[in-house]
Amino acid sequence: MKSIVLNLLVFNQEFLAGKSQKELVEKAVLLGFDKIEVRREYFRDLKREIPEIKQLVDTHGIELFYSVPEEVFVNGTINSNLVDYLKEANEMGAQHIKWNIGDYAHFNGNLAELSSLTEMGVNVTIENDQTNTSGKIEAIHTFMKAVSNKGLKIGYVYDLGNWRFVGEDEEVAAEQLKQYVTYIHVKDVESVEGHPAAAGLDKGDINWRQVLQVLPQDVPVAIEYPTEKDSEILEAKELLEEA
Repeated sequence: MKSIVLNLLVFNQEFLAGKSQKELVEKAVLLGFDKIEVRREYFRDLKREIPEIKQLVDTHGIELFYSVPEEVFVNGTINSNLVDYLKEANEMGAQHIKWNIGDYAHFNGNLAELSSLTEMGVNVTIENDQTNTSGKIEAIHTFMKAVSNKGLKIGYVYDLGNWRFVGEDEEVAAEQLKQYVTYIHVKDVESVEGHPAAAGLDKGDINWRQVLQVLPQDVPVAIEYPTEKDSEILEAKELLEEA
């Protein structure tokens, strides 16, 4: 059976309506999830809320993932804030953290400098985002190949839907990058007035089942797209379990 994670993006409407991330985690638990991905941009008062999340992690035995929409490489150097994000992850009991690569092409330092970040007790990963800088197949492949050559413990989050936003093919990406994949984000994508838009599974144009067959079968898979009803989340969970 697949290890299914619930990314709190599914509750985006409730977050925008004022619910705290603590309340969203509690709801995810009530829906039957014990693997949950919190989002840094959903914290309104980080210092107050981190202990609340830690208490929920301990109480419910949650495997916590931490999505941080920040770049590893900025202006030719390694982002100086990354250590702080890892400290936040440790404080809330998160076992995994996710960043975007950023502008690795213009990095002027030694990639081995990242090793200190991978030794703080949190699994470090990067994701293909929706930018041409760090969301293209070539960008991911170049970075992950370099990471692998250096023996760095950095994983790769394959985001199934994001390829459509940068004009690339998700099946080609899966074939070329599967060796690096340690975590998967799933969403379908539909075309709205000529532009890609996130959609629920089987509500868009992606043959997501076929893509998942190409990717590793023993890594966590997260539901990650805005939903309107709890039934949509449970339907997605069931579809993934059957895939």
